[in-house]
Amino acid sequence: MKPGIHPKYGKTTAVCTSCGTEFETGSTKKDIKVDTCSNCHPFFTGRQRFAAAQGRIEKFNRKFGLSDEE
Repeated sequence: MKPGIHPKYGKTTAVCTSCGTEFETGSTKKDIKVDTCSNCHPFFTGRQRFAAAQGRIEKFNRKFGLSDEE
């Protein structure tokens, strides 16, 4: 690597703007703000909502004349 052309890499604190959780990571930036972290994301917390998907499936079945028995 050429000396003097690479940014300094070090420990930094990332802050979630949704829930306020702070965690330490490595980066060339001093401060990092993220919209969603693993502490508040629905996939990781188990609070996903599947009701919308169920409605789309029913709409598809009605559109093409399919029933649940098939």
